[in-house]
Amino acid sequence: MPVSSELAFATIPELGRRLRAKEFSAVELATFFLDRASVIGREHNAIVTLTSELALKQAAQADRELAAGQDRGPLHGIPYGAKDLLATAGIPTSWGAAPYQEQVFDTDATVIVRLRNAGAVLIAKLAMVEIAGGFGYRQANASFTGPGLNPWDKKAWSGGSSSGPGAAVAAGVVPFAIGSETWGSIMTPAAYCGLSGLRPTYGRVSRHGAMALSWTMDKLGPMCRTAEDCGLVLHAIAGSDPADPTSAPYHYEFPPSAPLKGPFKLATLVEPSKWQPEVKENFEKSLSLLKQFATFEEVELPDLPYGEVAGTFIACEMAAAFEQLVSSGDVWELTAPEDRPGGHAAQFIPARDYINAFRIRVKIQRALDEILARFDAIVTPTMPAVAVPNDTDFRKYFAPHSGSKIGGAGNAAGIPAISIPNGFGERGLPTGVQFVGRAFEENKLLAIAQKYQSVTKWHLETPKS
Repeated sequence: MPVSSELAFATIPELGRRLRAKEFSAVELATFFLDRASVIGREHNAIVTLTSELALKQAAQADRELAAGQDRGPLHGIPYGAKDLLATAGIPTSWGAAPYQEQVFDTDATVIVRLRNAGAVLIAKLAMVEIAGGFGYRQANASFTGPGLNPWDKKAWSGGSSSGPGAAVAAGVVPFAIGSETWGSIMTPAAYCGLSGLRPTYGRVSRHGAMALSWTMDKLGPMCRTAEDCGLVLHAIAGSDPADPTSAPYHYEFPPSAPLKGPFKLATLVEPSKWQPEVKENFEKSLSLLKQFATFEEVELPDLPYGEVAGTFIACEMAAAFEQLVSSGDVWELTAPEDRPGGHAAQFIPARDYINAFRIRVKIQRALDEILARFDAIVTPTMPAVAVPNDTDFRKYFAPHSGSKIGGAGNAAGIPAISIPNGFGERGLPTGVQFVGRAFEENKLLAIAQKYQSVTKWHLETPKS
């Protein structure tokens, strides 16, 4: 039975229910999304490689298992896409960069293995900003696949560096995707594309088999239609991994055995900000809604160099990870002109700066934990402005705007956050609200986001393009 077109934007539980009701098979579902990926996904520059043969094989296996009564859980038979920095055995993994277009690994990343074990069906490797943006890009066209085009308006960017996952989920090309964040690379495309995107705590998800931009800051997480979907995916991919010594030895489950219902304690930040008027208006409306089931208090972040610390870690660790790319001269094959010298400059950062960044990071972690110990989350607009036009220099576009320090602070500290849609702004583009929480308290953030989505419909909106 053919899959109905409106199911392109269905949630994971809805697709799973219909699959088990035999309205369609897993093979039919995979074929449906493969067809969308081959046309709509490519129209948005979201696809690097279609994994058609593998997808149909995995879907056929899901059909056999479900028919035999072997149910692996909510992701069984559900298609997904993976940002192209996750290794997939025998399938190219390009890291979004021209010098690595033909790169093939012999093994799968741990996240890919865990999703396969959960019965999920990989249909595509998704586009990304080259080297996850670590070389200092300033434009949307910083990938050999071109700029990620926003499904709400193709003249706008889908956000980086998880540009493909953002565009693909928003355009109904995949039900969910795996993105990565070092500093903003899940939060930004989630906000720009009207998605629910979860940045887990550093160490919650194994990074084995993922491209390393910053060993002490990289995090892998889900990009989905709803907060509930994010929790279901995180349940499948979280957990310690002997192959990744930085993975945390903590159990994670979703839904939690003891669901959190509120009332929640939330904090807003006292800090200077320059938000677009619609971003401010939507945030204030979100606060009014949240007051139905949450209390609020204003807090101020300590005066610490959050952005400088995060930037130092990224630059220094990128310089070590990509030393060969720079020394070989292959760096000059990168797409964005400003990226080509970026790797050279990072080679000359003094070791004392890196060491001092570690010393300051401990103060950042302690300071944030002291604040968050009193609250379930800090809430702010995800981005100060809607998606940047894809032909505009970022510096020019963001010059009149400034966002919260919590982005740099949260990533430097390695704490979790979720962005969910909360309306539309300039040029009819989505805006987002984010909740930032204490380390390993993702379920608190998910509970707040789920409650918000239970009384709003922004996550149900779909683009017309």
